[in-house]
Amino acid sequence: MFSITRMNFEVGQQNATFCHCSHCDQLCGGSLARSKPYRRKICVWIPYGGVHLLLDRAEKHYDAEIAKAFSNMGFPASVTFAMLSAASLARRVAISTKCHARRFSSASSLGCFPGTEMPLVPDVVFRDPKDNDPIPCFRILNENGDVVEGAKDPQLSQDLCTQIYSQMIRLNTMDNIFYDAQRQGRISFYMTSYGEEAISFGSASALRLGDMVFAQYREPGVLMWRGFSLQEFADQCFSNTDGHGKGRQMPVHYGSKNLNHQTISSPLATQLPQAAGAAYAFKLAKEDRISVCYFGEGAASEGDFHAALNFASTKDCPILFFVRNNGFAISTPTKEQFRGDGIASRGSGYGIPIMRVDGNDFLAVHEATRRAREYILKENRPVLIEAMSYRQGHHSTSDDSTQYRAVAEIKHWKETCDPIERTKRYLLKRGWLTEEQDRHMQDNERTNVLAALQQAETKEPPALETMFEDVYDVKLPHLLEQEREMLEHVSKYPDYYTTEH
Repeated sequence: MFSITRMNFEVGQQNATFCHCSHCDQLCGGSLARSKPYRRKICVWIPYGGVHLLLDRAEKHYDAEIAKAFSNMGFPASVTFAMLSAASLARRVAISTKCHARRFSSASSLGCFPGTEMPLVPDVVFRDPKDNDPIPCFRILNENGDVVEGAKDPQLSQDLCTQIYSQMIRLNTMDNIFYDAQRQGRISFYMTSYGEEAISFGSASALRLGDMVFAQYREPGVLMWRGFSLQEFADQCFSNTDGHGKGRQMPVHYGSKNLNHQTISSPLATQLPQAAGAAYAFKLAKEDRISVCYFGEGAASEGDFHAALNFASTKDCPILFFVRNNGFAISTPTKEQFRGDGIASRGSGYGIPIMRVDGNDFLAVHEATRRAREYILKENRPVLIEAMSYRQGHHSTSDDSTQYRAVAEIKHWKETCDPIERTKRYLLKRGWLTEEQDRHMQDNERTNVLAALQQAETKEPPALETMFEDVYDVKLPHLLEQEREMLEHVSKYPDYYTTEH
């Protein structure tokens, strides 16, 4: 049913490589070949209906698209099968030629097994990852706030840069005050983001409000950037009647439906498959938005990480996996968590494009996120970004990190790689900030945070009955029974409970 008229295995340089089709007396390639000059082409003529096509080396979903197209054109199954056979041959020939031109000169033939195609070689070769070059780390600003040689300043506006810096100050101030409040016994628990502020604000400023965020507990800055107020943060941590969770979540487990930010869960990595599923839904609905999933390198040790990446890759989901590699999973350093080149290298195993970025450089994080978002929507593929940073604070108020790392180590990172200080130096050198403005900004944020804290502290706790609400639209019989038993218990032991509400 098909005939291959000529195969061209040359690699285009300045212009496209063409092949001549004897059946239709045309030069194949044109703008298609010029747009992808380094891909092998194969010219296929199908006499049935006079169809003449130029095939690229097929992508993973190519066969399904070819089959659907030919079915819609009314071709019988035999023609569709012939077309798919030609596409498969194009892949095999392209791979074989590529391998021969590179390192597999001794390849005797091409192996085509379910799920993959590769050269067959007569030698025993073990691939040691240690022989590979490390994945490079994208950086724009050095520790002094200067653009590094060879880097291109993305030229973000003064308003945007100063807003990013002011919100870094706000988050850092909130962390200081809320952490102290927990130590004073005013709130039950808290987690800081010291040293990782550029990750939250650099990435959040490059996203769109319609993008759905699935975060862990170290990215409150993403929610802050979207408009979550200091009062909302304080109300949630105090578990008062105005808190979004009504006291049914631990402090720091924020969320906002209006801001497209899913509520944070305590179990590590559960948000990853949820984010992949949401992205798949966006794809099916043809919505112009992506899913963004933040997690730490510790969460990447969970099985849900692998399930999410595999699902997103095979379904071509519009999702950005954003991993914070801050050196520690609670008390476990990275050298005890895994071997290999960080977390980004794992994305390659699932066929996901990857990149690594300096997580203490807000410009680099912003640019990487912006470019990743564009790529995801244009190519309809997931992307994984690994942001390299260092957790300057304790894991939480339940942790003392000096028990497993040296104080001098923390001090070194604070003095040399602090993202807030790097951002400040950049703004000072651009003339967009003065020391006086900086002091005023910090004093103002401290006043605002203290006011929100004091107001949240005076608000009443939620009524006990509310713990059975917001589960179903209407309370089901088993919830009504549980509520009745709870109220009977509280009325029997009133001295142990607050019953005014």
